[in-house]
Amino acid sequence: MHSITVGSASQDDGNGGTLARNEADAVECGGPAAVDTRDPRSVPSVGDRGAFPRRGNTMFQVGHIRLERPLLLAPMEDVTERPFRRLCRRYGADLVYTEFVNSEGLIRAAARTRAKIAISEDEHPVGIQIYGNRVDSLVEAARVCEAVEPDLIDINFGCPAKKVACKKEGVGAGAGLLREPDLLVEITRAVVRAVSLPVTVKTRLGWDERSIIIEDLARRLEDTGIAALTLHARTRSQGFKGQADWSWIARVKQVVRIPVIGNGDIREPSDAVRMFEETGCEAVMIGRGAMGNPWLFRRTRAVLDGHPDPGPPTLEERVAVYLDLLDTSVAEKGEPRGVFEMRKFLSGYLKEVYGIRMLRNLIMQESTREGVRARIDEFGRWVAGGPAGWEPEPLEPVRER
Repeated sequence: MHSITVGSASQDDGNGGTLARNEADAVECGGPAAVDTRDPRSVPSVGDRGAFPRRGNTMFQVGHIRLERPLLLAPMEDVTERPFRRLCRRYGADLVYTEFVNSEGLIRAAARTRAKIAISEDEHPVGIQIYGNRVDSLVEAARVCEAVEPDLIDINFGCPAKKVACKKEGVGAGAGLLREPDLLVEITRAVVRAVSLPVTVKTRLGWDERSIIIEDLARRLEDTGIAALTLHARTRSQGFKGQADWSWIARVKQVVRIPVIGNGDIREPSDAVRMFEETGCEAVMIGRGAMGNPWLFRRTRAVLDGHPDPGPPTLEERVAVYLDLLDTSVAEKGEPRGVFEMRKFLSGYLKEVYGIRMLRNLIMQESTREGVRARIDEFGRWVAGGPAGWEPEPLEPVRER
């Protein structure tokens, strides 16, 4: 592969929710929300390290899983498919999750929904995440998942996407259930009782800043028998905007005994280190920070273990990983579908490479694996000085979502 100028591998936003690409959906959909009268001045600042004494217990244990300060790959729709999960495990993710799965689709045996819960032996430990708003459906879906033999089942009460959380009639799913905490708890209790696997929950602070219910909700969820709680430190109305307020993770740690998994705004290894130190959480979950950047797990693990940060990958490694994922995608889905579904990830893996827009436009014309490979080779030769006939775009960093 020819040398191509690459900028830094920084990420442009927080992480941790499902349906990360639907940021535009993270808007208020109306409806009443209880007002939280707690004085916000009583919440310790994340920037004040002294406010968060580090807990002595750094061990994360859920069922048979026992890990020291683990790094988890968050469930993300259309991202955490099997090839990407296996890749992240290879680069140091200690526990991975499937993309979130609609409980109604599972119990109706929809082929594409069932395909989402297929797992490979080398993924373990792996969790399957389900969502929905009907107790019976989630119970049945959990039993379907249990038959696949994951290591745990996770229930999503945090997705902020409008199509999930907001319904014109009835109750939404995902973060929509934060407006119906009694139903949320009822669903969780029923799923815990229905399966023998550990059940965990992923949620947010509350519907909006006026209805932050997480401390009371965490206590109630612990009483249902869940094995761990993942907290994305934003409200539903924030979506993935603004800054995650890690102080709430620290507060939840003070009110429950089960392991707490921190989530939100992990872009660099130092972010994960700070989250462990400032919140006392037993595990850190990385979402959008890992998109197109599975090496973040390797870098973060090195720093947590007291070693120097190995830094971003070389361009050659980026290209090799992208092509490996392309091969796997085609092997599982065939052509042209496997090729088409990998297009959206190209910019992530080759972020800030000079001329990436040109390469992306070229690949959009290809429907075969060999065609994509040929275009990437051609692009490398152009960057190295030929062939003639190519027109470069303006030389500036490309920052894409």
